[in-house]
Amino acid sequence: TPLTQTGVVMRMAREVVLFESLFKANKWTWLFGWLFHVGLLLVLIRHVRYFWPGDLPEIFLLIQPFKYAAFAMVIGLVGLVGRRIFVERIRYISAPSDYLMLILLLVIGISGVVMTFTSNHTDVIMVKEFASGLITFSWADLPTEVHFLTHVFLVFVLMAIFPISKLLHVPGIFFSPTRNQVDDARKKRHISPWALKQEQEHAVKLDEALGKDE
Repeated sequence: TPLTQTGVVMRMAREVVLFESLFKANKWTWLFGWLFHVGLLLVLIRHVRYFWPGDLPEIFLLIQPFKYAAFAMVIGLVGLVGRRIFVERIRYISAPSDYLMLILLLVIGISGVVMTFTSNHTDVIMVKEFASGLITFSWADLPTEVHFLTHVFLVFVLMAIFPISKLLHVPGIFFSPTRNQVDDARKKRHISPWALKQEQEHAVKLDEALGKDE
């Protein structure tokens, strides 16, 4: 338990990078969740090259191996779907939307793997022209392959529902009192401004009442 602000920062870093609390709670859930999140992050970093206008800096050559992270993402999602289906306690509290979100992410991941690692490639140059055109407000045509259009359509669907779905749990960790506060309750009293004001008003009323009794 961190007793200093530095300790809080370190705890937050471990939670964000390593999912420390999830690791302590359930190793299998941690494994699949960590694979999915890390795989997704690396895949998104690799996708930056499509949105980069003009020639790519040489540093982008270093992220080409990130394409294999798609397998980690898919494996993690398969594990999380299986958890929803086969773990009775989790299945009991799962809503249809929970399954749909995971399946949506899974289809996006699988369609990306198909385009990257099979003969069903799409025109990467056209993809870059379209994606970078979104940044520079220069519209370009999309490739017309079914698997690519499916991939892009589902990504747009995901972007549309992301703000109103459970997927928006990402920033929540930074607002969690059990994560972002120093555990110094024995040294310092923590009280919200409205509660302190209410307490002071009650103290004044109590003093007035005691004064009248005297």
